[in-house]
Amino acid sequence: MPLPLERFAYDLPPELIAQTPADRRDQARLLDVGEQLGDRKFSDIDALLPEGAVLVVNDTRVVPARLAARKPTGGAVELLLLERLAADDGARDAQRWRCLARASKKLTAGTVLTLERTDGTAVVEAAPRVTLATDRAGDGTVEVLLPEPTESLLDEWGDLPLPPYIERPAGNTAEDRERYQTVFAREPGAVAAPTAGLHFTEDVLARVRARGIDIAAVTLHVGLGTFAPVRVDDFDDHDLHYERFTISPETAALVESDRPVVAVGTTVVRALEAAMGDDGRLRTGWQQTNLFIKPGFRFRAVDWLVTNFHLPESTLLVLVAAFAGYDTIMAAYRHAVARRYRFFSYGDAMLLRCAPDVARS
Repeated sequence: MPLPLERFAYDLPPELIAQTPADRRDQARLLDVGEQLGDRKFSDIDALLPEGAVLVVNDTRVVPARLAARKPTGGAVELLLLERLAADDGARDAQRWRCLARASKKLTAGTVLTLERTDGTAVVEAAPRVTLATDRAGDGTVEVLLPEPTESLLDEWGDLPLPPYIERPAGNTAEDRERYQTVFAREPGAVAAPTAGLHFTEDVLARVRARGIDIAAVTLHVGLGTFAPVRVDDFDDHDLHYERFTISPETAALVESDRPVVAVGTTVVRALEAAMGDDGRLRTGWQQTNLFIKPGFRFRAVDWLVTNFHLPESTLLVLVAAFAGYDTIMAAYRHAVARRYRFFSYGDAMLLRCAPDVARS
């Protein structure tokens, strides 16, 4: 049946959009969505999870993907890195990135840009340079070649790409550098955080392990396409972007062990469900998917979900509605607004159970 955009609208007062993280990661609020709605603290989560479960996190690390630069003419350019591109051998090339570029005039291939400090400090003679490799006008992006070593260059010259609804005149802060990463972030490559994981602390993870819960990881480098607005009236007409992810044999074995699987975030749900074969086994290694999880999808890998509150009329709201049930989710969102929960990336969290009619048997 049709899936109109308007079914996933809800009223959100602007002041409920979190602009800063909670004072402590685990002191965010947690809406426990079970047979009844329970208002908790995130620090309670270890007692709410099923004993002996498998908790799967996304260990991607956000890179400082926003770069300020100047053209040879002196014109300002802002680059927002979106994803690493493949080298000739098919492997990921740390130097070559697809990105959005903002400039007063169209950029052309071969242009050499000089990086600037985003905090306004002077650019020294030895400032690194970026080369525009190719123009991809068809999708509004360009490719750039970054000098080596790329990771340290981004750490020194880049800014974290906070979502546009976090509105601050000063931009990034030292707190953002720490708090917009999860405590289990290991693999650099994301340009947006897997935000459900931001609430976990080492203490919470220790208490989770004490209940016999194993912690496993997938790597899915979150791109801005995850949050791209839906520009059609019906979700059935929306094409979802591709994302690359990898699953290790160790994680696959835990997920396949017939224990309850708790996904930390929608990125983990998407990776596990996309990789699950008809034989009940997970494909391992690097792969990609444009799987769009909508109501009616039958979940074969994930039983529980920890997630933040998502934007109205977004594909992520559709995913959680498919997981827990449309009526359940919309009632939970109305409750969260009435109880003044904080929304989106730096906001509060929910704990969901998979609806019986879509759960694996």
